[in-house]
Amino acid sequence: MTVSRRFAVAPMMDWTDRHCRFLHRLLTRRALLYTEMVVADAVLHGDRQKLLGFDAVEHPVALQLGGSEPELLAEAARIATDFGYDEVNLNVGCPSDRVQSGTFGACLMREPDLVARCVEAMKAATPLPVTVKCRIGVDEQDPEEALAALAEKVIRAGCDGLWVHARKAWLQGLSPKENRTVPPLDYDRVYRLKRALGQHFVGINGGIETLDAAQQHLEHCDGVMLGRAAYHNASLLADVDRRFFAAADRPVDWNFVCEAMMEHASRHMAGGGRLSHVTRHMVGLFSGQPGARRFRQILSTDVVRADAGVDVIRRAFAEVVPAAMAQPA
Repeated sequence: MTVSRRFAVAPMMDWTDRHCRFLHRLLTRRALLYTEMVVADAVLHGDRQKLLGFDAVEHPVALQLGGSEPELLAEAARIATDFGYDEVNLNVGCPSDRVQSGTFGACLMREPDLVARCVEAMKAATPLPVTVKCRIGVDEQDPEEALAALAEKVIRAGCDGLWVHARKAWLQGLSPKENRTVPPLDYDRVYRLKRALGQHFVGINGGIETLDAAQQHLEHCDGVMLGRAAYHNASLLADVDRRFFAAADRPVDWNFVCEAMMEHASRHMAGGGRLSHVTRHMVGLFSGQPGARRFRQILSTDVVRADAGVDVIRRAFAEVVPAAMAQPA
C-alpha cells in the first residue's frame, strides 16, 4: 500500500500503543498511524520487541523517536527499518518534564542546527522517509522566526515532511496536559509556512475535533493529523477512507470489528497480557450514540473481574452495534 500523509492519527503517549493502533486500523485502512514516542536510547538498550513490535495489519505505521543525539537516532532508525516501519518521525514537540530533562522534544525548537544534524544522520541510516513533528515555538520564541528557522534547517538536511502542532509549548509554567489546550492555536502560522515551503510536505495538528474541520485544513496544508478526537471518539475514523482517500470501501462492519478485537485480545492474554490493555482503548468508541454509556460501563468494570474473558467485548458491542449500523459512522 502506498503511504499517504493526507490523514494521520497523532502519536500520543500512553495511548497509541499496538492495541490502540490495531483498533484504529480496523476502522481505516489508509490513515497513517503513529506509535507513541519511543526514546532512541531505549530502542538501543531495551526490550525491542516490546517497544517496537507491531501487527502487520497496522501498516502504514510510523515510529516516532525521541532523542537529541544524532548517532543514537541513526541507529534507532536502522532498527526501525529492520522492524518494518513505513516512516520514522523525530519528536520536536513534546513538552513533558521527562523529555526536557533529556534535552529533547520541544526543547529542540531552540536548537534547529542540532535537529538538522539528527535528521541528516537518520536519513543516512535508513531508506525510510524521515519526518519531524514540532510546535510553532516554545516560551518566549517568536513563532514566525522559530518555525521558519527549524523548517529551513531540517528541509536542507533532507527531511521528508514537517508536522506542526499549531501551538507554542510553554516549558515553564504549564503542565504537559495544559500544553495541549492552554496555548492559543495559530493555524494561520502553519498555513503561512506551507505557502513558503512550496512543494515540501507540511501537515497540521492541534485542536482538530471533526472530519469537517480536517477537510478545511486540507485547503491550506498537505496533511491533517487528529489526536485526542480520534482517540476519544474513534468511530469517526470509520469515515476517513471515503472522505479523504475517495475510497469506495464498504461501511465498517461493526460485528467484524468486535470479533477481530476479541481475537486480538485472546492472543494478548495468551501471551500473559491483561484484557484491560486492549479494552481501555475501546471505551470511547461509540461516543454520543445510543447504548454508549452501557458500552463504556461494561468495558470499564466487567473487564477487571477475576473471571473476565474476551466475551466481555461481545457483550459490550451488543449494546450499541444495531444503533451504530443504522446510522452513518
